[in-house]
Order: sequence, then structure tokens, then C-alpha cells
Amino acid sequence: MILAAIEKKIGEHLALLGDRLRAAWWRMRGAGLGNKSRVGRNCTIMRPWRLVTGERVQLEHQVYIKITGDEAKVKLGNEVFIGYGTELDISDSLALGNQVLIAPGCFITDHHHKRGAHAQIAAQGCESAPVVIEDDVWLGANAVVLPGIRIGRGAIVGANAVVTHDVEAMTIVAGAPARAIGMRD
Repeated sequence: MILAAIEKKIGEHLALLGDRLRAAWWRMRGAGLGNKSRVGRNCTIMRPWRLVTGERVQLEHQVYIKITGDEAKVKLGNEVFIGYGTELDISDSLALGNQVLIAPGCFITDHHHKRGAHAQIAAQGCESAPVVIEDDVWLGANAVVLPGIRIGRGAIVGANAVVTHDVEAMTIVAGAPARAIGMRD
């Protein structure tokens, strides 16, 4: 009972402190995290010096930011939220606007393997195309965003959707592959 009362009273403050201390540790490793950013437990950032964010960015626990090369770049705007277990797999570039919400378990990549019949897939290398997600976008849980995609301002991507084509501003998409199912009013 006593521990529960203490947890209720100061637990949220301790979690915030831990997240801010982890953000400071990633800054020391070269990440360009903005003021008041939070990094949850067990996050991984490959090549943190290629990550730049705005203010008040929050990475929930177990977010994996895989930046595969020193030429790649990941830019997150202000007040971006990335949910538990999300993976960003970037070899060229990813740009997220301000107030983007990414629910748990999402996967965003800017590259795919070449797939000609003349050689084994693993021997052919990859092709990349930048991904841009504009301001005020919400990706539902377990959504997948593929290379070269632009998601317009205010769009909503439904849970488990696979985004294979650009999404217009204020459009709601769902399904695999994702298709327009409505508009935000």
C-alpha cells in the first residue's frame, strides 16, 4: 500500500526524469535531440549523430532507429511522438513534420532490395527513396510506410495499413495496400 501510494505520487516524475537523462546520454553520443525531448527505456539509435529533432520529441521504450549509413539523415519536427516498438529503417532520408503521432509497432523504411531474376536478391543491393511525413499526421498501430512515400498534412493512416502510394493531405487511409476511406472534417 505504501509503495503504491509513493508510486502514484512521484512515479510519473521519476519516469520523466529517467527519460530526460536517457535523452542527455544520447546527446552525448551525438544525437541532435531538441529541448525537453524524452527517450524511453531500451531505445536503440544507430548512428545517433545523423538524427536531428525539434523540441518535446518523445520516443517510447524499445523504439529502434536504424540509420544504415553516414550519409543518411533522420529529421523529426517538434512534438513528435513515436510509440513503443516502432522501427525506423533509414538508408537515405526520413523527415517527419511537427505534431506527428506514430502508434506502437509501426515500421517506416526508405529502401528495399532490388529483385531482378539475374542474381540472388541478397547480392543485388538496395534502392532508396526519401520518406516525408508532413505535420499533424497520425499513423495507427503497426502501420507500415514504404520507400518514396509522402504523407500529406493532417492525414490518418489506419492500424495495420501498408502505405504503398502517397497519401493526400487530410485523407484517411486503411488496408493493405492502404486506400482512401474518408477525409478529416
